[in-house]
Amino acid sequence: MKDARAAIRYAKAILNLAKDSKEETVVNDDMLFISNTISENDEFEVMLRSPIVSTTDKTNVLNALFSGKVNNITLGLFHLLQDNKRIAMLHSIAKQYAIIYDFDKNMQVAKVTTAVPLTKEIEAKILAKIVALTGDNANLENEINPAILGGFILRVGDMQYDASISNYLNELKKEFDNSHYIPKI
Repeated sequence: MKDARAAIRYAKAILNLAKDSKEETVVNDDMLFISNTISENDEFEVMLRSPIVSTTDKTNVLNALFSGKVNNITLGLFHLLQDNKRIAMLHSIAKQYAIIYDFDKNMQVAKVTTAVPLTKEIEAKILAKIVALTGDNANLENEINPAILGGFILRVGDMQYDASISNYLNELKKEFDNSHYIPKI
């Protein structure tokens, strides 16, 4: 719990610093890149959390991986975390930054579950519909689940719309189960 609060404080501080230099969007892209990189590589996350690996070595790895690919503010975060011996929190800080950035920009996360990946045209239509319904912009996350057979399930904030074929079939099954009509033969 203590680390979560600290991650939020670091994320807010980095966002304020990025806002001052009008680079909050670039830093957000960096944080998403860092978060995805750590999520996709378990060994990398283990190395960042390892008490055996020195903080200098961790910072050298971060600089080697991300130097030239991320903003100077983000590189400065690596050194700040090294000085404070908090490099293990980098993943949490990156995630918290993205959450705070989205909140600051009135962005919400819309999760769309489909049986097959969405095309760019359909993504654009869904995003336009979300803006029309909620008045806010959204980042779209597409989750693939073949079990829904077809259609989609859309979750935006605390709202959910289930237009999947599996849901339709389940509703139809309930209707048949609740039917008391017995045909005469």
